[in-house]
Amino acid sequence: MKRKDRRNLLYSLLGDLPPRDRPVSAETLRVEERGNYTLEVLRLDLNGEEPVPAYFTRPKTPGPWPAVIYNHSHGGNYALGKDEFLHGREYIVSPWADELALRGICALCIDHRCFGERRDLSESEAFKLALWRGQVLWGLMVYDTLKATDYLVSRPDVFPSRIATLGMSMGSVMAQWHAALDERVAACVDICCLTDYASLIARRRLDAHGLYYYVPGLLKEFTAADVNALICPRPHLALAGNMDGLTPPEGLDRIDAQLRQVYADAGVLRAWELERYPCGHVELPEMRERAIRFLANAMQ
Repeated sequence: MKRKDRRNLLYSLLGDLPPRDRPVSAETLRVEERGNYTLEVLRLDLNGEEPVPAYFTRPKTPGPWPAVIYNHSHGGNYALGKDEFLHGREYIVSPWADELALRGICALCIDHRCFGERRDLSESEAFKLALWRGQVLWGLMVYDTLKATDYLVSRPDVFPSRIATLGMSMGSVMAQWHAALDERVAACVDICCLTDYASLIARRRLDAHGLYYYVPGLLKEFTAADVNALICPRPHLALAGNMDGLTPPEGLDRIDAQLRQVYADAGVLRAWELERYPCGHVELPEMRERAIRFLANAMQ
């Protein structure tokens, strides 16, 4: 099956979603000058059902700029959401908003369902309600990310051909699916959540991931490596900890072997990189440095 058909099949597993081509709009609530960037506080209309709060940061240098979709993590902190992008958190080296702005990169981060200003329902409630409606919680979250990309490319101050997706933990999973489903994403950085499903099952670690993670029928059609193969031939950097219980090491071996073959067959072996570190579910300074170098090269 052609990659386009596989991409369509993966999207079809995400349940009943609004039309993919529905228009998006944005309302600017306020603009703030911060130390390293200008912050736009936005309310986006992405799905026609509920407004999506978002932050857009732009460097102090003149635009247009390359851009990053920053996907916030989970970590059981439903109140934090997109504020992680501005303020960081305990397992992230430092706030990514400052890091990207200092390197001349603008960025967009939305609150995902159940997080930040959208935590009117618990994750469990949202998952169950979605099932009743023929929807998938993860599908609704992915849809918002795809539509956020629609908004991002509509901005005249963004280079539409130089957009990367980035995240840690749940944000890492989102980065993988985002890049797999959206060919406008030029590069992907996923940190600490490249998880092989079979190894997770074998180790009985299913409860290590939240309910959001589980897509009905996924295993009938895809492995984690299959999902990530849809990113090829675009550059993809995965950073993982060998002691991370969410990413069993034998699973990392399996994904790495398959993606090496996929990228080699496409003639772009060097575009796939998996770097592993002696740590658990945490971003190390060495990971941050590697991610920044990768983005600098991939988004030229």
